[in-house]
Amino acid sequence: MTSLPQRQRINAMIEQAINDGARQAQACKVIGVSVRTLQRWQQDLARADGRPQRQQHPHNRLSDLERQEVLALLNSPAYADLPPSQIVPRLADQGQYVASESTLYRVLRQAGQLKHRGADKPRQARPRPTPLCAAAPNQIYSWDITYLPAPIKGQFYYLYLFMDIFSRKIVGWQVFETEDSGRAAELVRDIYRRERVSPGQVVLHSDNGSPMRGALLQSTLHQLGVRASFSRPSVSNDNPFSESLFRTLKYRPLYPRKPFASLKQARRWVDGFVRWYNTEHRHSAIGFVTPDERHHNHDQGLLVQRHAVYEAARAKNPQRWSGKTRNWRRVDVVHLNPQSHQDRACANHENQLKLAA
Repeated sequence: MTSLPQRQRINAMIEQAINDGARQAQACKVIGVSVRTLQRWQQDLARADGRPQRQQHPHNRLSDLERQEVLALLNSPAYADLPPSQIVPRLADQGQYVASESTLYRVLRQAGQLKHRGADKPRQARPRPTPLCAAAPNQIYSWDITYLPAPIKGQFYYLYLFMDIFSRKIVGWQVFETEDSGRAAELVRDIYRRERVSPGQVVLHSDNGSPMRGALLQSTLHQLGVRASFSRPSVSNDNPFSESLFRTLKYRPLYPRKPFASLKQARRWVDGFVRWYNTEHRHSAIGFVTPDERHHNHDQGLLVQRHAVYEAARAKNPQRWSGKTRNWRRVDVVHLNPQSHQDRACANHENQLKLAA
């Protein structure tokens, strides 16, 4: 269901397109709504709120005098430093009931006295990461560090893994005995050189771990012209590509059931996994081609060939097909932390309307 702000936005976009010379029917067709729907939205936007203007008050609300008495009690020396959740049971122990806990909170809030107290930091609203999209390799990298079990219980090896979210190719990796921003900087320089990245070409996304925020890595990114992007604190969903890759790695049938005996063994196993993942694994999210094929733009021909095979099979035995053949179209754009589908659709339609005008 389209919300009121979205209707207003779509209506404004269509009006702008019409002012620029586009026909209303064509603009509605591009944006995906009928002319009748647009007219109904315009009528709804123009119609005034028909609800009565009278204000209803609950019959059992506190009177002004009772509210003042409650506020005086909350500010008394005995309860001034306590929250309502602590005051209510204390009053009950004394045989008193003044108001419910939620009412006490409401009175404090209306009086402007409900503020954060204590040594801990107050909760802060964390905005979503900036939506990003990649339409070609070497535009957006995602990286993270995961633990690999070491021979000594409680100790680990650390796998640094960098991937291109467009092609899903692992473009850089290494296993170390420590988490360190300097080692990550070395890997970034190596990737930058091997992939022949230009300044300003790549966005590197990661979570908020100390190696990712380290001064040495950030300085290296600045020197190379790589823009950094970060997830919200403690929100793993903001870095989905790396999280998914780690799950694939650790749920491989060949993943060792016992800890790695040495750093050398861990590196050897990861090297085999990376070669399999990049050159043999057919990734479902990119049309079941290998990351290496997509990274080097060889996937387009493979997908066209598959489509031709299916069309030929359908032409040979049409009675075996109840509908269209399998969709082998290429995934041209990959989104990282996109907005809602409707917001993204509006943005795409806005660009199309400009072209239609």
